[in-house]
Formats: sequence, structure tokens, C-alpha cells
Amino acid sequence: MRPWWVGRLSIPRRVGDGPEAPTPNQARGPNWRASAPGLFVPDRPAQLEPEQQIVEVGLSIRHGGITGWAALRWYGGTWFHGMLSDGRTRRPVPVASALHLRTPPGAVVTEERIASREFTCYEGLVCTTPVRSVFNEMRAAQDPLRACIVAEMAFYNDLVSREELAVYVDEHPRFIGVGLARERLAWLDENVWSPQEVRMREVWMNLAGLPRPLCNRPVFDRAGNLIGIPDLLDEEAGLVGEYDGAVHLQQRREDLDRESRFRAAGLEYVAMVAGDSHTPARLAARIRAARARSRFAAAGNRAWTVEVPRWWVPQTTVEQRRELWGTRHHSLLNHRRMVR
Repeated sequence: MRPWWVGRLSIPRRVGDGPEAPTPNQARGPNWRASAPGLFVPDRPAQLEPEQQIVEVGLSIRHGGITGWAALRWYGGTWFHGMLSDGRTRRPVPVASALHLRTPPGAVVTEERIASREFTCYEGLVCTTPVRSVFNEMRAAQDPLRACIVAEMAFYNDLVSREELAVYVDEHPRFIGVGLARERLAWLDENVWSPQEVRMREVWMNLAGLPRPLCNRPVFDRAGNLIGIPDLLDEEAGLVGEYDGAVHLQQRREDLDRESRFRAAGLEYVAMVAGDSHTPARLAARIRAARARSRFAAAGNRAWTVEVPRWWVPQTTVEQRRELWGTRHHSLLNHRRMVR
């Protein structure tokens, strides 16, 4: 079976290697570019980025395999775009190898001990296993928040579970940067849906000093009807936290309707907007103020509950979601899939 990308991405070719390869004159012209020594691709906007970047590097290496964000993207990690924080500059593709390699264009090679069993061929490219890819990317993050985003966005697509990651970290205690991965394990949640939710939770707990909230936990009325699934929920206080990004009008209307339903059920509401990432102290003060307004109603006096009715299909852990694939409920996870 052909990999999904054949016919959709430009495959690096050697000069004169078949009808789709450039001639010597074409290779020197403006319509082709060198993707690696001796390999050329048509010089046109890639149909799919960053997949084109990953393919060019992946097909140019003879030892080792792609790892980190690039491998996680290749496995279907929706949130691994390979962009720097400016949103414009592409990161190099990480390559893991136990041998000294000439660094391909657009790549960065990490030489460290790695067993052959930690490589696998997936969709035509050699990659480190998902758990090793997360491990490498967390260690490279050099920042606790970024390390959490890496792990939780891998959980989002069920590429690895927290338990699998914890076992792997425990088995590799001497690797450079492993302390960063180890210290964040207890902080991780398997049901976070976006990087901004991770950032909001960081402010919620570390700056606002509030108890750890539940992440994307469905809230129901007493009749068992779904009120909504808030990004964050302080169950004790009855406080909902949501991230409101730059969305189109229809989405904004839906968000306002959901806020109205939460408030009607007696839940207090606080939102994080895009600009809040630059002023976290201001957001923390807003969260604390919202909690001060919250009702703190006893469970028996609430119009809402997090108790799951019989009709609800649990999807809060990696294990639960993995069990759904191949069942009649697998369509519930379609929104998490990358479209390829």
C-alpha cells in the first residue's frame, strides 16, 4: 500500500533518475531546487507544509530517523506545526542517530545512544517511536511550560499515554534534560485540547495560586443533559475557565450561548483571550476575582453535575479514546484527526 503522501508531495529525485526527475539543465535552472546533496525537488509552494519539509529530510538520511516534533507530526499530531513562536519561521527537522551524520539541509542531528528497536518505519519514513519522540521533544523544550505542551498535545492525538511516558522516563534516567520531563509528569493531563488551554492552566495554578482545575470535563444538568464542556473547571467553586481565541462570528455566537448556559446553571465564568498571554498577571487577577464571585455551592444544591449519565461515552483518557477506535463511537474522535 502506497504511503498517503505519494502523489501529493514532491519526492526528491536524482538528476536523470526517471521521467519525473530533472535533466542536468533543469537541475541548474530556476524551477528546481536542491533538497539535499544530489537530490532535487520542483521549486514550487509545497502542497502540504510541514510535511514536505519532513519528507525531504526523511528521504535524505541513511542512518537514524526523524524525531521530536517532526516525527509526532508524521504520526498525526495535529498541533505539531514545526513553527517558532513568531509563527513564521520554520524549525529544523530533528534527526536522531547513534552515528555521526552529515546534517541534511533543513535538519538538526542529535547524536546519542538509541537502540534500533526505538525506530519504526511509518508511512514510508523512519521515525523514532512516538514515546521516544515525545521524550526527545520535551528534553529539547528547555522550558517547563513548553515541555507540558509537547506531552499534552501528543496525548490529544493518543500517540502516547501519560503512563507510557512515565515508564519511558523512568527507564532513561541519565539522559540530558530528563529532569525537565520527569518533574512535569505529575502536572500532565490527558484531556487538554489546545496549547492555549495549557497556558491558561499554568496561569490558573502558578500565578493565581488556585487548585488544579479539571480539563474538558463535561458538565450536565440534573436531568442528564449536557450543558457544555469547559476548558477548565474548578468543581469546588463552580468556576468555568475558557479560552476565547480569534474566531469567526458563528463560533463567537456559539461561545456566548455556551457561556449563557453555564451562568444559567449557576457557574461563574472567566475567559482568556489571545492578548492575555502577554499579560499573565492581569489574567491571574481576573481569575482570582472570578473565583471570589463564585457560589461554592454544596453538591446537593447545584443545578449542575460532573457525574456522567449512562448515555455519555467517556473520552477523557488516552486509554478510553484508544478503545473507541474501530467501534461505532469512533466518529466522536474525528475532530482530532489530521486531514490528509
